[in-house]
Amino acid sequence: MTNLHVADVEAAKGFYTGYLGLSTEEFNLGWAARYVSPETGAMLQLVSADATASEDAVISVLTDDIEGAYSQAKQLGYEIVHPLTTEPWGHRRFLVRAPDGNVINVGYHSD
Repeated sequence: MTNLHVADVEAAKGFYTGYLGLSTEEFNLGWAARYVSPETGAMLQLVSADATASEDAVISVLTDDIEGAYSQAKQLGYEIVHPLTTEPWGHRRFLVRAPDGNVINVGYHSD
């Protein structure tokens, strides 16, 4: 799912939830929130600044095998921007830099 950088999540969400119809708020941490269209399933994350990583990711990818994905990224020599961590909000993730320079948030949700 796309992570769209915004200056202020609360100020920006009206456009995306109202005008674009991404009206279901799946979560809102203040600095990051996910919105989904109940009709199409389209989703978007608004991010003002990552709370624990030094860089913001451009997309988030979920996997059922987070440890395997982390191990493979390291084995392939990709730069790990943020190590594999269980964050205070319960999400297990790491951030990796793609060869083109984009930072990707790779995560696992247990629920």
